[in-house]
Amino acid sequence: MKFSCQIIINQPLERIVELWQNPDNNKYWQDGFERIEHLSGTPGEINAKSMLYFKNGQREMVLQETILKNDLPNEFIGLYEHSHMINTMSSRFSSVNDQSTLYEAEIEYTKFIGIIPKLMSILLPWVFKRQVQKWLKQFKEFAEAGSFNN
Repeated sequence: MKFSCQIIINQPLERIVELWQNPDNNKYWQDGFERIEHLSGTPGEINAKSMLYFKNGQREMVLQETILKNDLPNEFIGLYEHSHMINTMSSRFSSVNDQSTLYEAEIEYTKFIGIIPKLMSILLPWVFKRQVQKWLKQFKEFAEAGSFNN
């Protein structure tokens, strides 16, 4: 399953990339984000591995991220492995004008593990896209609010 999402953010390209690549900001736009734990490699560089921890009520989710490409603002590609699925996500940023940036995300789920994730991918594929679009919208709101401390 493959899909893409995009949003225009009313902030300059350089500022958007700075905010997006700072993991301390994830908690402001990714629901349930708790922390990132670096495992190996140089943080932010190709082949670096980290664990991403999320919690929503009693439900916890842990993803292993492997950076496949980091050529920001042009493109950042991460491989995300979870006990129920594996996907890659490409994030690209480009200037619309001096004060606006286009944020494009392309996601490809390459493996679903277990009957429920497989059924969801067939019967409810829009659920996956809706979550990504929600995070793009929340990132836009965060970036445009200007209430961050970095």
